[in-house]
Amino acid sequence: MASEIKKLERRNKARKKLNELAENEEHVLVIHYSCESFYDRPEGQTPRVTSIAVRNYASGQTASFSIHKVAELKHVEFSEIDKNYDMLEKEMLHEFYEFMKQHKAYLWVHWNMRDINYGFPALEHRFKILGGEPYILDDSKKVDLSRLLVALYTNGYAPHPRIIKLMEMNHITAKDLLNGQGEADAFENKEFVKLHQSTLRKVDVFCNFLGRTLDGSLLTKATWWEMNGGSVKVLGEVISKNWVFTLVVGIVGIAAGIYTFFNPLRLV
Repeated sequence: MASEIKKLERRNKARKKLNELAENEEHVLVIHYSCESFYDRPEGQTPRVTSIAVRNYASGQTASFSIHKVAELKHVEFSEIDKNYDMLEKEMLHEFYEFMKQHKAYLWVHWNMRDINYGFPALEHRFKILGGEPYILDDSKKVDLSRLLVALYTNGYAPHPRIIKLMEMNHITAKDLLNGQGEADAFENKEFVKLHQSTLRKVDVFCNFLGRTLDGSLLTKATWWEMNGGSVKVLGEVISKNWVFTLVVGIVGIAAGIYTFFNPLRLV
């Protein structure tokens, strides 16, 4: 279990990062992408990427990249999309990485895009498999909103699935939004427009979460004590771990006791 001091350090770092986002709103991008299911893959292949959305937090302008849009531009018939997945996915990822290179100085806010299963490493790996050279975004430019919320509001801020539950608590509509399995099913059924709309909707939801977090209006399950009581516990932890501090407090306490003994309170 993390010490109270560590929790306070994480909370302070999260607040510092939020301040950085607030001061640079015009240079904040919110990203989400959809893909095939990354479960039930016994041979270990990485799931195919199907749709990516990137929204400028300040302006709301959204850049989107998807297999079905590339197919339309390449004049690939709908019935032929599955026979051309590799070519279409590679072109989509090429467009995405060109966009990323143009916005490499921006802060990229995401939700759990941290590893090879789902995240920036997974996107890079897919492009490499297809013969492309991905641009590697510096980790200092990536901001995981899901981890920020845990640092700020503690693990109990929302039950799982957190995205849906947090939406419900804040009265955010789920129109067009699919869960992970729903997105995977939409891909299998070639419902590419439905899949893309879900990707766009999640980016919109994450922007909503971020805005409410920045202005302090995000509703969560976290209590005041969970968010602020740690400071009292930190003091106790500092005292217990710092013998000098404990000794000084003890000497002051003894001195106060002696003074009180020899100088009793006189009632007039």
